[in-house]
Amino acid sequence: MQLDNRAQTLLKALVERYIADGQPVGSRALSKISGLELSPATIRNIMADLEDMGFVASPHTSSGRIPTPRGYRVFVDTLLTIETIDEAALESRLQSRLSNSPQKIIANAAQVLSSLSQFAGVVMTPRRESIFQQIEFLRLSEKRILLVIVGPNGDVQNRLLLTEVDYTPSQLVQSANYINQHYGGLGFDEVRLRLQNELRQLRDDMANLMQAAVEAGSDAMSDDSDNVVISGERNLLSVTDLSSNMSSLRKLFDMFEQKTGLMQLLDVSSKATGVQIFIGGESQLVPMDDMSIVTAAYEVNGKIVGTLGVIGPTRMAYERVIPIVDITAKLLSSALSNN
Repeated sequence: MQLDNRAQTLLKALVERYIADGQPVGSRALSKISGLELSPATIRNIMADLEDMGFVASPHTSSGRIPTPRGYRVFVDTLLTIETIDEAALESRLQSRLSNSPQKIIANAAQVLSSLSQFAGVVMTPRRESIFQQIEFLRLSEKRILLVIVGPNGDVQNRLLLTEVDYTPSQLVQSANYINQHYGGLGFDEVRLRLQNELRQLRDDMANLMQAAVEAGSDAMSDDSDNVVISGERNLLSVTDLSSNMSSLRKLFDMFEQKTGLMQLLDVSSKATGVQIFIGGESQLVPMDDMSIVTAAYEVNGKIVGTLGVIGPTRMAYERVIPIVDITAKLLSSALSNN
């Protein structure tokens, strides 16, 4: 839906004022800050049109108006003027902290995002490849087997298998030798596809054991429980828009604790280019109407491997947060590629 220049100017002025002080904006204030030489009656008519189109809303306690998620979307997509920040100074601050092991670099990036934005910083860590070098089965007791997975770098993952058959030690050795000989060095996803065709010649109980091992191994190697680093969650407790509603606050911290929804959102972000903005109330991925998430993907040696971002109130200074997220993603890409 196209807005004429006057409507765009008034919407921009309203959103900027509301972000600044959090109070509904009336027509008299808009006539002063918009720079338009319009009568109060004309401004009221334009604001009424904007409300009819769903870009602004009128709280019951005030004659002024506030932006809706749809109004924020138009603002960030077409009306926002990105703040010019001192990239050299920011790069210097980031580089001084982004120089360590990959895990430390990622944790520091989340802290930098949090400290610069004063909200919560999040980084989705690079996903581990599900490639294994070898596996081993250890019989713990009747129908209980420990699956030991050794990765290409010597990393070891363990998973407990509960089976319907009580396998003998010789059967376990035979199965492990078959998998290691035929599939060692491959990813579990590829092994799963090949098993479907190649194991038909084996006895059913042995095939079932190998398939269970592949499923458990794939889960172990792609475990996302530690794949999101969060810093500055407590900053959001001081944001009135988010902390005034206990039910909403509970949803927020459930998201931090469980991380599943956050992983889904960050994963969606990794498939897009540039900075992405998710505004509460318009996206089911964002659990609260008053929350926005600004994200950007980062790379290692030219390949997108993860996403980072800032979680804060919908009433955030997008013109400042967007370049912080954008530059941090570029610097994190550089730091990890050179590490």
